[in-house]
Amino acid sequence: MSRSIRGIREAISFPRFAAFTTGMTLSLVMLGIYTAATGSGLACSAQWPLCDNGLLPQTIPSFIEWFHRLVAMVTGWFIIGTALWAWRRPGRRTRLAATLAVCLLPLQISIGAVTVTLNGLLPGGYSAPTQGAHLVVALTIFSLLVWTTLSARTERGPSLPRVRKALGVALAAVVASVFASRVFTPVPYSPAAQALFYGAGLVAVAALLAAIRWLAATTVPHLRYATGLALLSLFVGMLLGRDLVFYTSTVRLINAACFALAAGTVLAAALLARRARPDGPTGAVASTRGD
Repeated sequence: MSRSIRGIREAISFPRFAAFTTGMTLSLVMLGIYTAATGSGLACSAQWPLCDNGLLPQTIPSFIEWFHRLVAMVTGWFIIGTALWAWRRPGRRTRLAATLAVCLLPLQISIGAVTVTLNGLLPGGYSAPTQGAHLVVALTIFSLLVWTTLSARTERGPSLPRVRKALGVALAAVVASVFASRVFTPVPYSPAAQALFYGAGLVAVAALLAAIRWLAATTVPHLRYATGLALLSLFVGMLLGRDLVFYTSTVRLINAACFALAAGTVLAAALLARRARPDGPTGAVASTRGD
């Protein structure tokens, strides 16, 4: 029994725990988008944290909102656990990113409560700006957790191969997000499509953040600026997908331009990274620790 417990403890390292927490956060964002898109956010009779005058839901929309709250609660504890574990390890950047993610949790919870309990009582309680703020904070928490995971890892070997893979994943994820977005009209922008859109977008965000971090140890660190521009363009495109403004043909064109800029910049960075020479004169070992 003790040997099994020891094996489990050895398998659960901090980088893996942080990565799992990041994955849970990605799933939570997708679930939150689906909940909002189906209108289930107000299905629990505007009660928080209760639902249908009790702890358990009574209808399918209520169950969706209730399940979203449950996953959010579990994910929140995992985020707190990640921060506590980070403070027991060396690495200032790791601790800072994890702590900032925890500091944003009360704000995210408050905005979430406002959207389902104060609709009609508070101006803009359940409106596009409030949901937009909810998404911005969620994306920030996710990005901080991605950075926590990256900072906790010690990478060995040349950085350029990792950068190329990260940019390839980012490009594929951006293209996938476009096909699920409102820009691509042949596909209905259903609740499921919206969840897939943001899921693919978050994968692209994680890959771009990884590329930005790993590029610092290569012979082409200036590509971080192009990668950062792609990240910013993708971020704006994801926000426009939440109907922060009335989605006219002009907004659709701007949205498409954001995705085109993101995809084009990632493609250009990937091609330049592929042509770059190995790290250092002989392919030096690169380490990305959180110090």
